[in-house]
Amino acid sequence: MPGNGVVEAEFATQYSQEPRSGRTKMSSQSEYLIVSASLSPTSRSRAMASYLAHCYRTKSIPAEVVDLRDSPLPLCDGDSAYGHPSVAALSQAISDARVIIVAVPIYNFDVSAALKNLVELTGDAWENKIVGFLCAAGGANSYMSVMGIINSLMLDFRCLIIPRFVYATGKDFEDGRLISNAVKERIQEFATASTKIRNG
Repeated sequence: MPGNGVVEAEFATQYSQEPRSGRTKMSSQSEYLIVSASLSPTSRSRAMASYLAHCYRTKSIPAEVVDLRDSPLPLCDGDSAYGHPSVAALSQAISDARVIIVAVPIYNFDVSAALKNLVELTGDAWENKIVGFLCAAGGANSYMSVMGIINSLMLDFRCLIIPRFVYATGKDFEDGRLISNAVKERIQEFATASTKIRNG
């Protein structure tokens, strides 16, 4: 993939800076769905999601990006929360996709509560999906923290997990932008791996 620094820098910041209204479209029925599972306005995992979308575009693969900031979800209560309009829309987007890539922050050696809440609310929509992860953490010691959600998705919903995930730390970002060429290369490799599994 060409290493055009200007294009990459623009893509790495565009997703967090563009107007929020009308940004999330959950009706495209794209086979590739990228979920930004951070509620932080300065999210680093969101920058990773943006760069992955860029990688898919360079391969002419249409990928839909969903930002959980744009679809406020109720806390899963096992009851009325399932009828919330955002839950229905996200469930449909997940159900329509074949490959779901989750860009998620790591907090306290675990994925974000926002992601766990999404999975609890949308449940069966994840059935038999191909799922992969982009992780942003403060330091290097939490690299295994994604295993809990991976085990849940495999055991509960029979998801096929892409056997490679991208883990980045604070030093890989600057002012909210992904600056590490090594992490960019790993995201490029991840994009390729996801398409091979999908088409294999």
